[in-house]
Amino acid sequence: SKAEMGHTCRGTINLATANITVEDSCNFIISNGGAQTYHLKASSEVERQRWVTALELAKAKAVKMLEESDDSGDESVSQTDKTELQNTLRILSSKVEDLSTCNDLIAKHGTALQRSLSELEALRLPPDSTDKIKQVNERATLFRITSNAMINACRDFMLLAQTHGKKWQKSLQQERDQRIRLEETLEQLAKQHNHLERAFRGATVLPASTAGTGGSGKDLCCPAKGDLSDEDDDNNEFFDAPEIFPMPDVMGHKRTGSNISGTSSDISLDEQYKHQVEDTKKEKRTRIPYKPNYSLNLWSIMKNCIGKELSKIPMPVNFNEPLSMLQRLTEDLEYHELLDRAARCESSLEQLCYVAAFTVSSYSTTVFRTSKPFNPLLGETFELDRLEENGYRSLCEQVSHHPPAAAHHADSKNGWTLRQEIKITSKFRGKYLSIMPLGTIHCVFHSSGNHYTWKKVTTTVHNIIVGKLWIDQSGEIEIVNHKTGDKCILKFVPYSYFSRDVARKVTGEVMDPSGKVHFVLLGTWDEKMDCYKVQLGTGDNGAEARPRAHEAEDNRVLLWKRNPLPKYAENMYYFSELALTLNAPESGTAPTDSRRRPDQRLMENGRWDEANAEKQR
Repeated sequence: SKAEMGHTCRGTINLATANITVEDSCNFIISNGGAQTYHLKASSEVERQRWVTALELAKAKAVKMLEESDDSGDESVSQTDKTELQNTLRILSSKVEDLSTCNDLIAKHGTALQRSLSELEALRLPPDSTDKIKQVNERATLFRITSNAMINACRDFMLLAQTHGKKWQKSLQQERDQRIRLEETLEQLAKQHNHLERAFRGATVLPASTAGTGGSGKDLCCPAKGDLSDEDDDNNEFFDAPEIFPMPDVMGHKRTGSNISGTSSDISLDEQYKHQVEDTKKEKRTRIPYKPNYSLNLWSIMKNCIGKELSKIPMPVNFNEPLSMLQRLTEDLEYHELLDRAARCESSLEQLCYVAAFTVSSYSTTVFRTSKPFNPLLGETFELDRLEENGYRSLCEQVSHHPPAAAHHADSKNGWTLRQEIKITSKFRGKYLSIMPLGTIHCVFHSSGNHYTWKKVTTTVHNIIVGKLWIDQSGEIEIVNHKTGDKCILKFVPYSYFSRDVARKVTGEVMDPSGKVHFVLLGTWDEKMDCYKVQLGTGDNGAEARPRAHEAEDNRVLLWKRNPLPKYAENMYYFSELALTLNAPESGTAPTDSRRRPDQRLMENGRWDEANAEKQR
């Protein structure tokens, strides 16, 4: 009865676990591997094969249904809510199983038929060949029956696929329309967010600036008043970096003794450092024109940038800050005094602590700097001479256009030299932007000859489309002293909403060549770094003891602390005191110096429309 189908009835065998074997031409056996075994006999070999084929198909369906029932779980609760597509897929899967089973049977019987035909050909038609011919005919009949079953299964499959083909097309079109509506919704949301942010900032009364144009700033720059095309008109060429450098008229350019010679491959400190043309220090500027407030349809630009290399995307200046990447590299020297202290250290391990702090300090300027710097032009340079004030001078040059690469060299009369080659790789992932610096940084101390190398970590800009932009640093830095073998491992902990750790946390260990830890470093990359000397002695397990919580304060040494930002920095792109001076016009600079870029200068002065026109010229 129908009620008995839910449990085992007398005289039944579960096909999912049944074994079907052929005994002879007319007999076959069905067994469940236990006490139940049935010996069945058909009227002919053809009839037997029909039964075997039908049972094997039923067994395959039973196994498939058993697997589906194990995964269905709460399917009965929402059966009425299941889409017709799921039912169709289930039927198609069953038909595919039928095709697979028929294919196996065709291969099996085809081999037997081929063998029989070979035996028939080997015979020389003796009188008893009648039996062999009869056997061949029977096997050919079996093969025909199986082939017909295969053909019928294929026909059913094709009919079913054709019947539901239009429904699939309709479902795909609905998905496509839904995706388009989602993009439009995101675009509208981004516009509303931008409008609310501008309204909020417009309601805030800002102090007047004697050097600026007034207005308020945001973390991310916005487009100029004119319409900006979001199409890539030059095969994804980055308009920051044309092949031809626009050379201004600099007939009065002269190199002084403090300038760095462009013909010398090595920058040496010699007697010319002692003879400066000017005896008094120049007054450095402390502010720049305020960032103007322009509206921006962010989504219209960013939606076509997903997955692309950032240096190959045409970007308006609204996404920039009025500094080039060469000037951003020079900002690594903002806390140069850490290297000055390191040069005075007698212990290489203590020196390594200050080098590690210097490495971390280079990221402190990025915490609010969500705008990208200008991509340097090929052959562009930036020279910073702070020999009188700070005892160092620096030179950067863009040495490659495809891929973009820059070289930086700085040395100090306080006993150190820093050089680096940097290639920036970046990808826009939709919700965030990943910036991966490639290249090695070298630092050499003259008196000791200690040579340190390290690489930068990955920078991630979050909330590209909606929300407040914020930056995170993540990864590991390995600083190696190639002379002594000392090593420092710095770990930049990525931000996690569920973590109890301090945000922007950095940890590190300074160890000798044997791996013995001498100093532990703790801090954040946006505020400060502390150093704790490992206490002498051993623990219970023989391992070297680390500073405990109650000992930490007595054992703590402050290596580095971030300088406060200038007043009203939020209106000046969150520039530090050093960054505010980097683009200040100076006489005697090279024609290729970043300070002479017209688009960058126009942007700094608040003339963004002209800057965009100049950038794409």
